Amino acid sequence: MAIRVSVQAATEDECVEGLAQLVDAGFQPVMMPRYMTDGRWMARAVPTTRAPAVTDDGRGPAVPS
Repeated sequence: MAIRVSVQAATEDECVEGLAQLVDAGFQPVMMPRYMTDGRWMARAVPTTRAPAVTDDGRGPAVPS
């Protein structure tokens, strides 16, 4: 499964700022801010690391004890 997140914004500056926040949160840009034909700006990013392992009961990340 491919995980990706998108930033949609009204202006290029807002889109750049949103993408910068994703990078700060550990994502890697895969589509730099681009003006779309419907009048909005969009950028995309993907996680740079694998998601944490899930516990046996499926309730969240496994934390070493």
